[in-house]
Amino acid sequence: MNSQKSYQTEQPTLYVVPTPIGNLEDMTYRAVRTLQEVDLIAAEDTRQTMKLCRHFEIPTKLISYHEHNKEVSGPRLMEDLLAGKSVAVVSDAGMPGISDPGSDLVRLAIEANIPVVVLPGANAALTALVASGLPTERFLYYGFLPRKKKDRIDVLESIQYEPGTIVFYEAPHRLKEMLTAIRQVFGNRQLVLGRELTKTFEEFLRGSVDEALQWCEGEVRGEFVVLVSGATEAAPTTMWWEALSVYEHVVHYIEEGLKPNAAIKQTAKDRGESRNDVYDAYHQLHKKE
Repeated sequence: MNSQKSYQTEQPTLYVVPTPIGNLEDMTYRAVRTLQEVDLIAAEDTRQTMKLCRHFEIPTKLISYHEHNKEVSGPRLMEDLLAGKSVAVVSDAGMPGISDPGSDLVRLAIEANIPVVVLPGANAALTALVASGLPTERFLYYGFLPRKKKDRIDVLESIQYEPGTIVFYEAPHRLKEMLTAIRQVFGNRQLVLGRELTKTFEEFLRGSVDEALQWCEGEVRGEFVVLVSGATEAAPTTMWWEALSVYEHVVHYIEEGLKPNAAIKQTAKDRGESRNDVYDAYHQLHKKE
């Protein structure tokens, strides 16, 4: 086992520093002091972090580190750490490493045997979860769903039987299509929308998926945490199609309105088989009819 003595070393350290998700008063004394004392701050958006630094009189040099430059900026920051400098990583808001590339920098530091010290602080997912009124003893954090419809549906299908509360993030312009996908896969469950957390216009909307979709017919503004109640039914132990042949499986989807190629593709996905194998099995019998 590799032991890290976080506060018993003179070694340069990577500090993971949460920043406010809206209200600047949520910045801790320790976070301010840490950002003042380190040699460099790796910031997801240097312009946003500069505003924070000016407000709290933090003179430390900022280095850009985000999803699009992490392959170059990450190794450079590791060179600084290995050369004896201490680095703090911050995101635009909240806890670095949650739905941002801070987690990649943490992994690089651990691989180089550099201590990683995480400060506690603001986090939108946990703030919304506690305020939601949904069960908190078990929950699944997913973050942002994929943008492509098919990928989004695939993810939701993979977690549809999760019994705990499920926590997502979403942007306002994609909220309606996200809720539509949740309705398609999960059904009309209870959910909570947490909007603009800790800011002046903070709002919690509690109700069903259908009610949330109706609400989305109006103007949708702000960043959202979407919390969906867990499944009440267990995952099926057998699949509905197990008694069907491959041919019958494809025919089932065709009778439901899918075109043959789409039905073949869905059958292959259900069975975990190659599309070509399903195509051949279906057409061999189809020709005989």
